Amino acid sequence: MENDAHGRVAKPTPYSPNLSFDEQPMPDINPDRLDVQVVSGLFAGLRAWNERTAENLNLLVRHQGRVVPTIGGVLLFGTVRERYFADAWIQCGRFGGTDKVAILDQQDIRDHLPLALEKAFDFVKKHAMCSAEFGDLRRKDVWNMPLEAIREALTNAIVHADYSQTGAPIRVAIFDDRLEVENPGLLTGGLTIEGLRAGLSKIRNKVIGRVFKELNLIEQWGSGFQRMQHSCQQGGFAEPVFEELGYHFRVTFSLLRQHEAVENPIDVKIRACLAQYEAEGGASMKQLVEWTGLVNRSVRRHLNRLTKAGEVVMIGKSAYDPNKRYLLVKKENA
Repeated sequence: MENDAHGRVAKPTPYSPNLSFDEQPMPDINPDRLDVQVVSGLFAGLRAWNERTAENLNLLVRHQGRVVPTIGGVLLFGTVRERYFADAWIQCGRFGGTDKVAILDQQDIRDHLPLALEKAFDFVKKHAMCSAEFGDLRRKDVWNMPLEAIREALTNAIVHADYSQTGAPIRVAIFDDRLEVENPGLLTGGLTIEGLRAGLSKIRNKVIGRVFKELNLIEQWGSGFQRMQHSCQQGGFAEPVFEELGYHFRVTFSLLRQHEAVENPIDVKIRACLAQYEAEGGASMKQLVEWTGLVNRSVRRHLNRLTKAGEVVMIGKSAYDPNKRYLLVKKENA
């Protein structure tokens, strides 16, 4: 039965300290509460699917003479997951600026966890921009986010979240200057941030981790954080920042490249325009648009980056002053 004698929803009750949280049985739930159609479809081409497969992956276990789902089975593929784990979902948001005052787009993802990973990554890619670089007669797509590293962080957040906590889902927050992936649960088993950077690993949810590995969503134990660092470095971004905040773990990716193409052609044009109009008190947005051939939004993006880098200063009553102008910052000789 899935409800007690008073009609209340029964909660999972851990029975063995030797099992990870998601290995524990949920005896009040019937095995048919696992979405067999979805799980068998995900494993198509990887392995034959039947009840024995579900037991081998610990989605189902034998408990007191019966076959019942594990917590991991319910979290991964349970049709009643939200009844027992109301916060096992992913909240995605794209914010304007560098705080959460203005939200531009949002999505609540409540699919089965492997499918939720893909939808969360699709949300990130939706707000990423791609440009092209040409060298040696070949085109190279360049993204303004370290997508490979972000996908790794999303995977880790799902696999390592503490689903026994209530009150907060996994969160993905995209700002103009950074992207944050946050999951409930501190590092487990005495693991430290220094240990993560060194390649150490301690799996919190063994069932979820095993299934993600079987689905090729995890490549190799213990290498995820190092792959994140490598991906960021390869893309010209700063290394991700790992933090334990309250009872949550957060990975923050800077979206500002450490060394955007040294002679970025747009930056060169902007600097030339600002130098040209220096005697007139700086260049206006209209003059910059005409000089670069870009639309206002693109020019503002470059100006914001150059301003944050201390190369450009805005002159005006406020950021909304229609008569504001931009000047190059003169660097004093040492």
